[in-house]
This record gives sequence, C-alpha cells and structure tokens, in this order.
Amino acid sequence: MALVMYDLDGTLLDTASEITEAVNLTLEEFNRSHVDEVDVRRWIGHGTAWLMEQAWNATSPGKRHYPFNEVMDRFIVHYGNTAGKGSQLFPKVLETLEKVRSLGIKQAIVTNKETRFTERVLEAHNLKQYFDLIICGDTLPVKKPHPGVLEHCIHTLCSSPGYSLFIGDSEIDVATAKAAGVICWAVPYGYNHGRPISMVDPDRVVPDISDVPNFFRGIQ
Repeated sequence: MALVMYDLDGTLLDTASEITEAVNLTLEEFNRSHVDEVDVRRWIGHGTAWLMEQAWNATSPGKRHYPFNEVMDRFIVHYGNTAGKGSQLFPKVLETLEKVRSLGIKQAIVTNKETRFTERVLEAHNLKQYFDLIICGDTLPVKKPHPGVLEHCIHTLCSSPGYSLFIGDSEIDVATAKAAGVICWAVPYGYNHGRPISMVDPDRVVPDISDVPNFFRGIQ
C-alpha cells in the first residue's frame, strides 16, 4: 500500500503568525518583551515546550530559574485560542491532498506539535478528512527525529519503507526519514532554523508538494 506522510508546520501550513501571537501574549503576562516572528520561525519544529523555552531565554538572558510550568500553562491557554486563526495553507496543498486521496494512496501527518493544537489547526482548515492517521508529538513515547514515528505509521497503515514517502521542511524531518529508510522530499519555504534545506541533503527539494502523485505512479 502506497503511503505519503507529511510534516505539518512549515510543510502543509504556515502557522508562524498564530504561534508568535500566543508566545507574545504569554511573555506579556510575565512582563517580558515580545519576540519577532522571524525568530519564532527558527524555533518551530521541536514542539511547543522547546519553542517557548527559546522565547523565554531570548527575553531573559542569563536567568536559568523561572516558573516554566506556569509559563507553559499560560502558553497552552493562549495557543488554544490562536491555533487555526492565523495559519494559512501553502500553495498547492489542498489540491494535492485531494488528488492523492483520489488515487487511493494513504496519507498521514507526522508532527511534533501536541495533539490538542494539531487537532485545532486541522479542524480550522477542514483537513482531517484527508488523513488516515495523525501522529503528534505526544502520540507515541518518541517523536521526530526518532525513526519510530515513521515506522509506526508505516506499520499501522500496512505499507513499507519502499512504498512510502515523507515530505517535510526541516533537518529534523530529513534526519527522521533517513533513520527510517524512507525517501524524503523537502520544501524550501518552511522552518528549517533559518538555514537552506538543501544543506541537510534530502532526497529531493521540491518547490511545493504538487508532484507527490507522480512519485507514486513510478512505484505502484
């Protein structure tokens, strides 16, 4: 069974603005200055706790002791309110998801974003209908770049590495795919910590995801 797996933030959806809003609302509550969206884009990819920690450290350098549980509790509230409200689909995403589904190819999301936020974003854009499986950062005991997330997806959907494709936007995605023995395509417009994605040697850099159906025509 052919299977295509997608990262979410920076690959299917541009979510940086709504995440930035939640981060800055949180920082305000603790009398911290705002961070810029360009910085948030560099921090996306490891999950919201890591991202919020980067933002906190950037606005309070040298202070190692802080009420991080309280900070995250407030971020969760704010991102729960902003998730799905400022994000946008990247070009060619919707029509490609529809085309791949029409061909009978399984589709899955593999993201490090927590389930509560992933579901809000997908519902806001009416995307859940396209996916047979959604793996979030808190779905399994491991998350990207551990290969187990892709291996679990492949096993659950009765596919194999040779009949699977993973599409992402960051070095984390490329490392995950390589560790799992899965071909990885990468888009250049995402959140790769401010570095060109070509530097981490994906199998192919594609301008958007629209060529996915052609990949599977070659292996079915």
